Formats: sequence, structure tokens, C-alpha cells
Amino acid sequence: MADEKYKTLEVVEKNPKSGVFHLYLNRPRQRNALTHDFFTEFPKALYALDHNRDVNVIVLSGAGDHFCSGIDISQLKSISQSYHDAGESLRRQILAMQDSVTALERCRKPVIASIHGACIGGAIDIVTACDLRYCTEDAFFSVKEVDLALAADLGTLQRLPLIVGYGNAMELALTARRFSGSEAKQLGLVSRAFPSKVDLDQAVSVLAQEIAAKSPLAIMGTKTVLLKSRDLTVDQGLDFVATMNSARLLSSDLTEAVAAQLQKRKPVFSKL
Repeated sequence: MADEKYKTLEVVEKNPKSGVFHLYLNRPRQRNALTHDFFTEFPKALYALDHNRDVNVIVLSGAGDHFCSGIDISQLKSISQSYHDAGESLRRQILAMQDSVTALERCRKPVIASIHGACIGGAIDIVTACDLRYCTEDAFFSVKEVDLALAADLGTLQRLPLIVGYGNAMELALTARRFSGSEAKQLGLVSRAFPSKVDLDQAVSVLAQEIAAKSPLAIMGTKTVLLKSRDLTVDQGLDFVATMNSARLLSSDLTEAVAAQLQKRKPVFSKL
């Protein structure tokens, strides 16, 4: 898994047997700008990690000085030049790029975004599809698309309002203004903002290992229920989780969790 080769990504297992794998956006000289290769490779990498039984948690971050500067200008130029051949073919291209980002939600394993430096445009699409988000205080964010005469179309306008509220999302999307990691914490876009990248890396590592030590089946179920319930009424969400848990409550993980509690030891859960 860690030896898989990609043009725009790198997969690393820093602490063997921890269950935590790191997925890096890996074009540091280009500030990890997103290319066609990225949109092809990203869902493949997530699928591989999702189906690797040694993976419990995925940490997504950027190599070099920035998380991601958004879609590569050359990619936008290519789209612009094909404007006269637009229509259904361009729509299919946008839908395919959307699907690449939504792969984060399809992944059963939780994905933690660890953000430093720039997080701009398409990077906002990516982090809003992650399950948890953390950053440095001096990270900077921008929903940049209106400055490029575009409406953000890869998920930001759908997911950001659910995270920071409709009014905040509208203001950020219409102005394209830059805001700091500290403000991202105030808005609720990230759970915590840290003074330095060293602090961020250490905190995310501890958090990821804590989650990875829990029942993979329970973690997967919790992610599934939260995502599903986002689009359901409370009653529908309750019915969904009742149906799901009725099929899973008799798992060996439950038996192991109860035994570990009674015996005052760490549980050993089955791999997913």
C-alpha cells in the first residue's frame, strides 16, 4: 500500500500497525495544485485505502509549504479553451471531478484533513468532504471561484453551509475573501487551530491513533449514520440507525468491547 506510486499523491504509513495511513497531496513545487491526474488518482487511492484491512484512519495533508492552492491554472485554461465544445461533455467532466471529491464520503474509513499554508478554491471542496478538519492558526483559506468568474462546482456550495452556516457560507463564497486558520476555527470550519505545524502534526497524530484504536465497525457505522442522517429527517435517521445496528450489534467487536471493559484491558478488534 505505502509503495503504491502516484503522480500527484503519496501514501505513507509512518507508524506501522497503528492503523493510521497518511495520504499526501504531492506536488509541492506547484503548491499541490489539482490537475487532471489528481482527479483520476484521488478516488483510486481512497478506494485502495478503504479496502486495505490495515487502514483504520486516513490523514490527508499537503506536502511542502501548503495544503493545496486549488485547481491548476492550466486545467482551468484547458476547460476555458473547450468552452465552445461545452454542453453535455463539459457537464460529464464536472460530474467526474465532483465524484472524485465525493470519494472522501464514500470511503468507509474516517478521513482527517490536516491543513497548513494555503487552502484555496478546490481545496475547500476537498476539506469540506473530509470527516474532521484541523489547521494551523496561520493557514489561509479562500472560496476563490468567483474571482475566476466561476461558481464553485465540486461541493463547497453544498457542504460548506452545513458546516459553517448558510450566512457565513454565502459571505465567504460571494466575497472570495481570505480568512485565517484562527477565523476558520471561529466559523466552525475546523475543530481546532494550532500555533505551528509541529503542534498540528502532533495533535492530529494522537487523535488519529485514538480513533484507529476503536472498533473499525463502530467507526464506520458512525460515519455512515452521520452522513446519511444529514439528508434525512430525525425520524428517518433514527429508523436508519436502528436498522443498521440491528444487523451489527451482535458483532464480535461488541463482545470484545464488553469483555475488555470487565477485564480492564485494551480491546483487540477485528479488522474491517
